[in-house]
Amino acid sequence: MADPCLTSSDAVLNAERAAIEMYHFAALMLGNESEALRLVESTVASVDVDPCADPSAANGLVRERVLDEVLAVMHRHDPASFSEVPANGPSSCLEEDGAAPLSSSEIAELIAGAGRGLVREWLDHLSQAQRAVFVQRAVLGQDNAATATAINRFARPAFWTPEAVGRLFRQALCSLASSLAHAVPATQS
Repeated sequence: MADPCLTSSDAVLNAERAAIEMYHFAALMLGNESEALRLVESTVASVDVDPCADPSAANGLVRERVLDEVLAVMHRHDPASFSEVPANGPSSCLEEDGAAPLSSSEIAELIAGAGRGLVREWLDHLSQAQRAVFVQRAVLGQDNAATATAINRFARPAFWTPEAVGRLFRQALCSLASSLAHAVPATQS
């Protein structure tokens, strides 16, 4: 029977992969790559990785800690952004059960590929709360409930609901689709 423990080098590689993934996430959330790098380095350094533990559990722990630290920074930068849940505004380009203007794979391709600059520029125009919701949903793949729970760990009072997160995410998807539609003709000229 094989030893269930990872070698020291395997554990380090797993931690490095998780750190790189979380760096990309933190940079999108914060909009500042050097701040994201410092945050991820300090957070990963503080996590004890047991080489005998399930690697996905270690990755989950790193992910959770980085998310908490990023949200703490975002709340410090702009606490007012998280103090109000978005109201039921005008109907978005998405109905509750309608098709999204961008699929998960299209968003992932934009964030990782040539559209990365456009997405980062668009993110810079969002409030901290809008940015936190969009990146958690689109990049981390969290659902509305997990996103609301994460934000509520810092929002006072803790009143973010899955429904409010869903509304804000749908608004963000519509805004991103619109931004991309307007950017395409400008880049093709």
